[in-house]
Amino acid sequence: MMPRRRFLALTAAALPSLKLAHAFAAEPQRKTEFQTACMTLPWSQFPLQRALTGIQSAGYRHVAWGTTHKEDGGKPVPVLAPDAPPERAKELAARCRDLGLEPLMMFSTIYPEAANGLEVLTHRLKQAGAARVPQVLTFGHTKGGNRELWVKRLKQLGPIARDLGVLLVVKQHGGETGTGAACAAITREVADAGVKVNYDAGNVMDYLDLDPIPDIKLCAGEVRSFCIKDHRNFPKDEDCGPGFGEIDHYKLLAPVAFTGLRMPLCCENIFAPLLPRPKEPAGVDALARRAREFLEVVIAGIQS
Repeated sequence: MMPRRRFLALTAAALPSLKLAHAFAAEPQRKTEFQTACMTLPWSQFPLQRALTGIQSAGYRHVAWGTTHKEDGGKPVPVLAPDAPPERAKELAARCRDLGLEPLMMFSTIYPEAANGLEVLTHRLKQAGAARVPQVLTFGHTKGGNRELWVKRLKQLGPIARDLGVLLVVKQHGGETGTGAACAAITREVADAGVKVNYDAGNVMDYLDLDPIPDIKLCAGEVRSFCIKDHRNFPKDEDCGPGFGEIDHYKLLAPVAFTGLRMPLCCENIFAPLLPRPKEPAGVDALARRAREFLEVVIAGIQS
């Protein structure tokens, strides 16, 4: 867990972003174009094609690629291997678009401080550029990492991302990058438009047991997308789908509701707390639809 002194220091450093969030509320601006997507991740126990048709049937127009899916024989197969040629990413994107699903985000599946982190992240950006996937997601180890190396590598990756028309986004995952304020401190130091923050409120509450609402106000100016998951501490400590947990999504999205930007909201966890996960894909489809409808109501409310 992040020491309170460290969190307070990051809070002080984030005051400019907090003022920006207040400015959004004080002055009329263009609405954020929230792009509600579902990750294929909730269907990881089923083939990728079944995930895509499930997302389509649940009423989504956007998709985010997960990590692996069980294909014939029950073996987990990567959605897109780290070393797959960019042409393979382009083919996968076309497969999604044939179903009316626009891909918005893909996992990097590697920590920035990994020995081959720079090489893999560079190739992931090339894959995304070829497929016209606007964002590549990365995050750190739950026990923390080498912040100095993060900044050095992200500074190298920023221009590559921009040249490819892609955004590299960093989300909270415990350790020293467990809060939005911590991630924003890194992206501000990197100071490159190709590297920004993805916000995962569920992870902030899960790993650090912190309320994400004060935290997002400290980094709103750096946020360019969300991994949507909720969290409950009672009656069981577990992540869950949006609206099933203790996080107020009206308060979560309000600080970024009038940025004039396009902002993906990618549902990572859609499951109900306390209950077993569906054994059939149709049950996952139903939960995906519920998550989409919940987010659409919240968005309509805060932007009304």
